[in-house]
Amino acid sequence: MTFSNFPKIIKRYLADLPKDDYPVLDTFTFVSCWLGFSFDQSLDTMTSLFFRLNSRNIPIDKSTFSKASKNRDVGIFEKLFQKLKDDVKRKKGKDKLILFPLDSTIVTLTSKLLWQQEYHQVKLFAGTDNERGIIDGVHIHFGQGHDSEYGDETIAATPQNGVAVMDRGFSSSERVQELLKKENQYFVLRIKNNSTLNLKEDGTYEVWSGKRTVQVRVVTFCDLESRTEFRFMTNLPESGELAYSNEEIGEIYRRRWQIELLWKFLKMHLKLSRLITKNPNGISIQIYAALICYLLLQLVEIPISFGSKPLDKLRYLQAFMSENISYVHWFKKLVLNG
Repeated sequence: MTFSNFPKIIKRYLADLPKDDYPVLDTFTFVSCWLGFSFDQSLDTMTSLFFRLNSRNIPIDKSTFSKASKNRDVGIFEKLFQKLKDDVKRKKGKDKLILFPLDSTIVTLTSKLLWQQEYHQVKLFAGTDNERGIIDGVHIHFGQGHDSEYGDETIAATPQNGVAVMDRGFSSSERVQELLKKENQYFVLRIKNNSTLNLKEDGTYEVWSGKRTVQVRVVTFCDLESRTEFRFMTNLPESGELAYSNEEIGEIYRRRWQIELLWKFLKMHLKLSRLITKNPNGISIQIYAALICYLLLQLVEIPISFGSKPLDKLRYLQAFMSENISYVHWFKKLVLNG
C-alpha cells in the first residue's frame, strides 16, 4: 500500500502493544477499537462497530468493552500520546517564537450514573500550536471549577521561547506574578473587566484584581464596531532584539482562535462531543483517543492534490478504510501482515 505513510505510522505506534495480555480483549485490539471509533466517519455508536467486528471474526461484546474501559489503565493511552507528541515536535521543528494559545473546553455529561457522583461535566485543558499541529499541557478535570484554579499544568507546558496566549478566565495576580519570574517564556493575558489599572512613571501599570496587585506591561485596544475595550497584560518587551509593538501584541491575541479550532475539530470530526462511556476512566480514555488520532493526522502524508489539512487527511483515509470492514481490521492487517 503506497498511497501514504499511514501503514508505516500505524506499525510504529501500535505494533508493540500487547496482543495476548487479556484472553478476551487484548490491549492492541482495545486501543484499536478506541482509535477506530474516533477515526471512522461512518460510525455513530460503538454498537455499530461491534456489529462489524462480530460479523468478521473479532468477537467483542459491549459488556466486555465497557468493563475494560472502566478498569484498564489510561496510562497506555497517555504513553502513546506522549510518544506521538514528541515525534510531532521533532518533525515540525522549532520557530524563533512559538505562539501557544491555551484554554479549556467543556463536554457536558448526561449519564445519571455520573450525576450521582456529582459529575456534571468534564473539562479538557490544553494548549496548541495549530500551525505545527502540536498539543501540550493536557489536563482532564471532572466537576465544576473556574479555569483560574486548574490551568497551571497547561500554562507550565508553554515551550521555551513560547508565548502563552490566554483569555481572562486564566487571569489572577498570583499567576501573573509567577509568570513574570519565568525566563524565555512569555504570555499575553486578557485582563478581567473588573480590574483596576494605575499607570506608573516607567510606563508599566499596576493592575488590581481583588486585594492583590501586579506591576506589568499593559496593552489596550478598542473595537469600535462592537464598542468593546480589550486590555492585555504581557511580559513581551517593548525594546531590544525581541521587541513587540502594541499592534503585534494585539495580533498575537487574535491568534488565540487556534485553540478554538482544535476544540471544533476534536468534537466535530473525532467524536469528542459523543462520550460513549459512563465512568471517568472511560471518558479519559476517549479524550486521549481523540488527541492521539489528531496527532496521527499531523504525521500522515497524502498526495498534495488532496489537501494538507487534518480534515483532508481524515477524509482521504476514510476512502481507503472503506475497502476494509473497520479500522480495527485495517490496523491488524497493517501490523500483522505488513
